[in-house]
Amino acid sequence: MRIFKNNSFAKFAHRECISDEKLFEVIREADKGNIDADYGSGLIKQRISRPNQGKSSGYRSIIYYRHRDRAFFVYGFSKKDRNNIDSDEKKEFKRQAKLVLTLDDKKILKLLENGTYEEVHDDDKN
Repeated sequence: MRIFKNNSFAKFAHRECISDEKLFEVIREADKGNIDADYGSGLIKQRISRPNQGKSSGYRSIIYYRHRDRAFFVYGFSKKDRNNIDSDEKKEFKRQAKLVLTLDDKKILKLLENGTYEEVHDDDKN
């Protein structure tokens, strides 16, 4: 399983002290079938708990996701800031998910090289 985050999500995760290990936990839960919201077309929403707190008051992440293959964290927000993405955002994220999830390794490497995405590393396995 390869996991990535775009620039915007990386900044959000850094600001909110969300570790790469926490992102791996989120995807492991999705791989087990524990998906908070499946919007279709490879787009899911997963909750991320705050440190020492539960998920209900935590964060929400929008992810382009292909089961046990790859995941791209593309948008994150705090539950206290907003409840959900709106229908127009959902439509655009679904459109983008279809494109991104079909990229081959060569195109993903280009996105990594130009800084559009960075790969998430599981600290427990490095």
